[in-house]
Amino acid sequence: METLLSLTVGMLVAAAIYLMLQRDLLRFLFGLTLISNAANLLIFTSGQLTSGRPPLVPEGAKAPLPGVANALPQALVLTAVVIGFGLFAFSLVLTLRAYTDLGTLKTDDMRVAEPREEEQDA
Repeated sequence: METLLSLTVGMLVAAAIYLMLQRDLLRFLFGLTLISNAANLLIFTSGQLTSGRPPLVPEGAKAPLPGVANALPQALVLTAVVIGFGLFAFSLVLTLRAYTDLGTLKTDDMRVAEPREEEQDA
């Protein structure tokens, strides 16, 4: 199972890099979201996927029993999902604002659309 998830993480990272290298702001945003999800899946996979017992510490013991999943990566992924959603929402609003101001989402055209210093002084 962990091998399959590792391959899935690799494919998600490859797709994210492909999208982020495009010259379109919306595709960059989707690539950023994909790479964030790939990192979350990687952290989740590192915590050992088991369908056996829950990761609880028995009374009197100092650590969980061997063969259980680690709960720390699960908590980290939960936090990262919330932060990733906030980043996505902010980036989406920023992209919408750039589109309304500049009229395009192509990054090359955005460079041309920004005012030059000579025009601002006049």
